[in-house]
Amino acid sequence: MIRWFIEHIYEYFVFKQCLHIPRHIAIIQDGNRRFAKKRGIATASGHRAGADRTEEVLEWAQELGIHHITLYTFSTENFNRTDEEIQNLFRLFKEKLDRIYLDERVHKYGIRIQMIGDREMLPENLRNAVEQAETATAHYDNFYLNMALAYGGRNEMLRTTAKILDDVRKNKISRDDITPALFEENLYGNNITLPPVDLIIRTGNEYRTSNFLPWLANGHESAVYFCAPYWPNFRKLDMLRAIRVYSERQEMKKRISC
Repeated sequence: MIRWFIEHIYEYFVFKQCLHIPRHIAIIQDGNRRFAKKRGIATASGHRAGADRTEEVLEWAQELGIHHITLYTFSTENFNRTDEEIQNLFRLFKEKLDRIYLDERVHKYGIRIQMIGDREMLPENLRNAVEQAETATAHYDNFYLNMALAYGGRNEMLRTTAKILDDVRKNKISRDDITPALFEENLYGNNITLPPVDLIIRTGNEYRTSNFLPWLANGHESAVYFCAPYWPNFRKLDMLRAIRVYSERQEMKKRISC
């Protein structure tokens, strides 16, 4: 009880230092498997603990006024894991998707669900669950939950480049039309709303961004915050510390520009 009380006081102290709230936070949810191993539980249980923590994080984002949360849910590199782990993950994703678009909070707060990544790499039942959630929430624009599924930054860049080259070949655009703005427009198409990333958070004591949103994050010089807790142990205090790093960076930019 005392620890809980002290932590909440410290949360308030850190929050008061967050003078700027990022519009778009991207999170690399790392450490589910190590969390499970440390606790002596099945890997699938570690992933489920991580999924439960994700639901809490989305509530914190609502409270803090963050409009976009993009989660690195499953990368193209993750297909190298065992078939058993992959199938367990896909079942978990489908279960959460089937529940989330029926959640009254989604409709109360106007949450739109979007997926980025290579849909063709997903099994049909999971792809259908994604599309069902997207369709059911397509008219909302208060808050965006973006799921990076079967996602890889290099794959994304290659697919976008191929699309633009195809448009040039079909005379839809000319070579002179190719600009950074055009490239950004073609990243996800007109159906996906995804602004530049302000802040990347990575848990699990890893210090790399792992091919995540290279154009929208690295290309826009987003702030990056690495922290030690495994994803299931991630706390609201950790999120506030990350936002404080972003806020301090924004203040530094203001001083430089003056």
